[in-house]
Amino acid sequence: MAEARARVFEYCVETDREWTARSDLGGSALVRETGWTPEHLVLAGLSQCTLTSLEFHAKRAGVEATASVATNGTVTRREEDGRFAFVEIAVAIDVTVEPRPEPNALRDLLEKAQHDCFVGASLTAKPTYTWTMDGEEL
Repeated sequence: MAEARARVFEYCVETDREWTARSDLGGSALVRETGWTPEHLVLAGLSQCTLTSLEFHAKRAGVEATASVATNGTVTRREEDGRFAFVEIAVAIDVTVEPRPEPNALRDLLEKAQHDCFVGASLTAKPTYTWTMDGEEL
């Protein structure tokens, strides 16, 4: 029996000599500025990837999910190789799901959102996720 071939997703960003980055999808150019470091952009990418994954799985479950995300990362020298890298990343998500699923379905939805974020899966320092809804940690 033939093995199913995995889907392949490819992304391209070009950065010019002035450090202006452009996506192959178009959209606004990302210009170099002092308020955003590459490390901040990694954290923003993780936040948006988690939201994209949540939105995808919510649609599949027949619910609507909205959320805000606060992502914090710590960079320092890793013990195992002496290189500076993210060693800890915490992702705090405040989510609303309508209609609210029963507890097991809600837990499954949030686990899928975490698990299927490509950016989080790509990081050596695995993110820890905290989900809250209506002021309560889930």
